[in-house]
Amino acid sequence: MKRAQIDEPGRKTPILGEYDVVVLGGGPAGIAAAAAAGRTGRSTVLIERYGFLGGAGTAAGLSTFCGLHANVHGEHKQVVHGLADEILGRLEKMGGLNAPHLSLANKITAQAYDISAYKIAADELLTGSGVKVLFHAFGVGMARRSEREIDAVIIESKSGRQAVRGRMFIECSGDGDLAAWAGVPYELGDGAGNMLYPTTMFRIIGVDPARAGRAWETIPKLMDEAAAKGRRFPRRGALVRPQKNPIEWRANVTQIKNPDGSAVSGIDVEQMSYGEIEGRRQCWDVFEFIKEATPGFENAYIVEIAPQIGIRETRRVLGEYLLSEADVLECASFADAIGVNGWPVEAHVAGNVALKFPPIPESRGFNQLPYRMIVPQGIDNLFVAGRCASMTHDGQSSARVSGPCFAMGQAAGTAAHLALKDGCAPRAVDVKALQERLETDGAYLGFGTVGQTAVRV
Repeated sequence: MKRAQIDEPGRKTPILGEYDVVVLGGGPAGIAAAAAAGRTGRSTVLIERYGFLGGAGTAAGLSTFCGLHANVHGEHKQVVHGLADEILGRLEKMGGLNAPHLSLANKITAQAYDISAYKIAADELLTGSGVKVLFHAFGVGMARRSEREIDAVIIESKSGRQAVRGRMFIECSGDGDLAAWAGVPYELGDGAGNMLYPTTMFRIIGVDPARAGRAWETIPKLMDEAAAKGRRFPRRGALVRPQKNPIEWRANVTQIKNPDGSAVSGIDVEQMSYGEIEGRRQCWDVFEFIKEATPGFENAYIVEIAPQIGIRETRRVLGEYLLSEADVLECASFADAIGVNGWPVEAHVAGNVALKFPPIPESRGFNQLPYRMIVPQGIDNLFVAGRCASMTHDGQSSARVSGPCFAMGQAAGTAAHLALKDGCAPRAVDVKALQERLETDGAYLGFGTVGQTAVRV
């Protein structure tokens, strides 16, 4: 729909600061990218629109690390290391980390955490790495240095409109905002306009653990039985699990659709506004069923509905390589590997969650992540890490989760340092030197022995 327009007068935008590395977005990819860059001695700033870090893991109430582990020949092992280990260690020290638990038909391992502890752990990681953090700053545009180089990210905040200049930039917004502003090509959805459906998460407190028992198994069955009798739910594949304190449970049970049935778009303000209201409605509707139908939940109540919808897919920036579904299911290897991904294809389609796994126990259970997938086309001082990195729709259904995002972010931050050191564009970075530095810093790239065995709960 064509809208009427107004003319805005030209303006001069004040420069807030100049840095070697500018990171846009504070999710797992942004956290790792900024920490990695800061530890090389590069002046680094991270720009985050909320007042805390964590991305969907905090703002969308996810409260679970997915993709840190893989099903390696039938044995559940942690395969993402490096800076991810430091986050886990800080959470463990604070008492905010659950033991790993089986998820998705008991074929893969995930790990829950306390959201407040994660916020603090991420703060400590970045401040301890010499990173400047700009909270409550919304990226709204960019300025060019040349046709192939970005000069600054434009932000809006309560301080007004300002520019943050940089030499290297790392796009970790999740939505590919900076890359799109810079003119990098991108894709949306599956080619037919279908994107992964988002979810509004909520947390339940006041559960009686003794009576609830293994309610994470019974709740989906109760919902399926009720659905067979005509009770309507947003989707199948409900995930309801206890937190560190078993009186508190998290619920991933909603699916946010537009009135026409399509997935709410995370880059459309009107759809997002509709979706926030619809998401909260769904939370209450499903919670009422859980409370009434599930032993141990009779006195429970919703303690929090996440601050925002959990968006799974928007723009996917086109890079030097697109990670595909075949790469995931065939456990692909790459000479330029910068990390690994052990999460299956988890496609949130209309009314359901469709899963595809690599062969179990025949396969190693993880694919390597090629450096080329974080190198976007057409710009010489930009990296892209996280769920907006270069992947197909189906490949992104797997590698969008926190584990591979930590890996991509650490690689991007380290590569930004090497590009500055050698005075080259991202595509010309010495990949062998990058791999050596990542392994020295504790990352697992998929070569050699796999990491430690995960606890099965």
